[in-house]
Amino acid sequence: MNAQTQKLVIPGAAGAIEAALDLPPAGQINRGVAVIAHPHPLFSGSMDNKVVQTLARAFAQSGWTAVRFNFRGVGGSAGEHDEGRGECEDLLAVVNHVAPAGALCLAGFSFGAFVTTHAFASLLAVREIEKLVLVGTSVSRAPAAAIDAAAHLKTLVLHGEQDDVVALSAVLDWARPQALPVTVVPGCGHFFHGQLPLLKNLVLRHLAVPSATS
Repeated sequence: MNAQTQKLVIPGAAGAIEAALDLPPAGQINRGVAVIAHPHPLFSGSMDNKVVQTLARAFAQSGWTAVRFNFRGVGGSAGEHDEGRGECEDLLAVVNHVAPAGALCLAGFSFGAFVTTHAFASLLAVREIEKLVLVGTSVSRAPAAAIDAAAHLKTLVLHGEQDDVVALSAVLDWARPQALPVTVVPGCGHFFHGQLPLLKNLVLRHLAVPSATS
C-alpha cells in the first residue's frame, strides 16, 4: 500500500498466512489494531483489493494499525478455499497473532464481510470489539451472522444501491429482523468504482466517534 507497508507471515491452521501491516502516521497515537478481510478467493479476491486497501488507509489514518491478509489458498497463504469455515479460522488466527489483547476493530468486504460477521460473533463473548465495518456484505451464498444488538452503534454497514453482486434487497432482508441500520450509497456498485474516496470518508467518520458512545 505504501513504502512503509510491513509484510508478515502468520501461522494458521492450514499453514502460513500472508499478511500486510500499515502503521498510523508518525507521531499519531496508536489506538489499537484493525484486521481487514478480503472478498471471495475464487473470484480473484485478495488483500490487495482496492476496497480492502481503502479500508486499511482509513483505519491507519484514524490511528489504527491496519492488518490485511490473504485467506488460505490466496497469494502466499497455504491451504485451499473452505467456503468460509476455514477462512473464519484464518481471521481468528490473525487476530490472535497481531492483537492477542488490547483494542481491536474488525472489517471486511463482500465475502470478507460475511466471514467477519462470524468472527465477530465468536470473539464477542471473550473480548471487546471497538468498531465493526462491513462493506458489500455477502449474505446470499451463505448466511452472515447476526450482529448483537448491543454492538449496533459501533457497527457500520455500507452497501451500494446498485450492487449487482450482492443485491441491496438481500442485505436489507438480513438487517431488517435485527433492526440493524444500513448506510446506502446511491448509484454505487459492489466495488465502489469512482466512490472509493466517499467510502473512505464514511469509514473515517464512523471511526471518529468515540467507542464509549459509538
